[in-house]
Amino acid sequence: MLRSIRWRIGLSYALLILASIAGLGVYLSNFVRQNYLSNLEAQLTSEVLLASEIVQDQILSGATAEELDILAQRWAEKLGARLTIIAADGIVIGESDEDRLQMDNHLTRPEIVQAEQDGKGISTRYSRTVGDYLMYVAVPVKSDIATIAFVRIALPLGHVEDQISSLQRTLLTATLLIILAAILLAFILTRFSLQPLRDLTFAATQIATGKLDAVRLGSPLTHIPNDEINQLTASFKNMAVQLKTQLEALETERSKMAAVLRVMSDGVMIVDNEGMVRLMNPAAEAIFDIRLGEATGHSVAEVLRHHQLFELWQRCHELDSVQTATVDLAPRHLHLQVTATPLDSSLPGYILLLFQNLTRLRRLETIRQDFISNISHELRTPLASLKALTETLSESALEDPPAARRFLQRMETEVDSLSQMVTELLELSRIESGRVPLQLSPVVPLELVHQAVERLRLQAERVNLTVQITCPEDLPAVLADAKRLEQVLVNLLHNAIKFTPPGGRIEVRARQQENQVLFTIQDSGVGIPAIDLPRIFERFYKADRARSGGGTGLGLAISRHLVEAHGGKIWAESVEGQGSSFNFFIPMAVDEPND
Repeated sequence: MLRSIRWRIGLSYALLILASIAGLGVYLSNFVRQNYLSNLEAQLTSEVLLASEIVQDQILSGATAEELDILAQRWAEKLGARLTIIAADGIVIGESDEDRLQMDNHLTRPEIVQAEQDGKGISTRYSRTVGDYLMYVAVPVKSDIATIAFVRIALPLGHVEDQISSLQRTLLTATLLIILAAILLAFILTRFSLQPLRDLTFAATQIATGKLDAVRLGSPLTHIPNDEINQLTASFKNMAVQLKTQLEALETERSKMAAVLRVMSDGVMIVDNEGMVRLMNPAAEAIFDIRLGEATGHSVAEVLRHHQLFELWQRCHELDSVQTATVDLAPRHLHLQVTATPLDSSLPGYILLLFQNLTRLRRLETIRQDFISNISHELRTPLASLKALTETLSESALEDPPAARRFLQRMETEVDSLSQMVTELLELSRIESGRVPLQLSPVVPLELVHQAVERLRLQAERVNLTVQITCPEDLPAVLADAKRLEQVLVNLLHNAIKFTPPGGRIEVRARQQENQVLFTIQDSGVGIPAIDLPRIFERFYKADRARSGGGTGLGLAISRHLVEAHGGKIWAESVEGQGSSFNFFIPMAVDEPND
């Protein structure tokens, strides 16, 4: 209601009149009260003085208390007030209205004390005896110089309050009538005065909601009669045109910026001078696992949750210069290069944080270094052995044919090992590059498992290992290259045999899981440390070189690529000292419809 100028003007008039009349009413009420009380006080004073002369004569003539009661009652009837005669010691000896024997000593009453001191006492207070507010006027009764009694007259003030209440009701009625008239007059005046402003308000509302064509020729604004309003209307139209042009340009720029931020692979965050996040692109949301709605308006420390990033923003804010840092986010193993740039030219005090995710590059660099290190390590052993054998053979073993044959056989073994490594490297490279076509066809899982187990059964029995097959005969066929999938099973089974102590147990299982078949090779071997599990499918990676034995370290890498080439997934589960479980699933073959 108060949002309307019409109401504000009407209420202003009403409040002004209300305050004026209320002040006048308070003043008149107080004036009437004081004037009436002054007149009443003078009247009671004259009456009590007259009564005191009669009381003096009666007391000096030896009148009893009963006679004084009768005298007080007679005077009370004439004066229309209560009359009390009090002895010099404060005891009531005459009373017109109440039982004097039940009344307290009156020597300490304010009007009695004042009358004894000043010759007249006046007091207005609440009487517990009567139960109302009364005005008391008391005078002393003297004999020569000594005070022999006091005469007090009291009059209830209820009728005074009634008159004041009547006056206040009259003022209130007049006030309400004047307020209603003022509001009506204000509405009539403002209705015609504010019509042009309402038209401008309507146009401004339309512009605020994006309807910039609301102010145009022929609209109600052109019919405003006031010259000032016409000038305002022209300015308003011009502003609408310019605003529309600027908004279109801003919308175009905003769309371009949003498109760039949306497709950027680097995270972007804009922080204001108070350290509050104002903008994030999807890449930054993914890096810090937070949505823009959850980050906007929150502090940069709360959103980034990393002291190095907060310190980088702080340095840039304090030094007003570009700052760069490399940060590792430990929980998610992310490696970021962060650049903080002040936006003084466009947004003073704001800072742009650019997050470049170098995790993949760091991982590739680590893999490359590990690959060089691993292949160097793998080649060093056979090459050193070949060099030692060659030197020994050239120095003395040629004259000993049996020793020479032994050295040649060992040299042949080392060469075979090198040849196998090169062959597996070439095969792995071909698989990774997709140059090994798969001959896919429906394959029965039980046959695959049996063939792989039979190829390595003799090797398992040689080290006293038990190999068990758990595979239903009616298991659906999988769509696979039988030779390549058998190679995966052989690699995993050979790995299990190599790391299971004599007397251990290996189980090969296959079961249906939704529209896939899950293969599992579980052993009771030495297990794999938890820190090595994520990397065991990398080339040349060996969890424990001290007990890895022979092998090139490429079997698991080849198995992973072959499984993924079939559209499956491979993973390992292990607890160190309690064995390992290698699992992979292959999609089932889809039955061809009959013609």
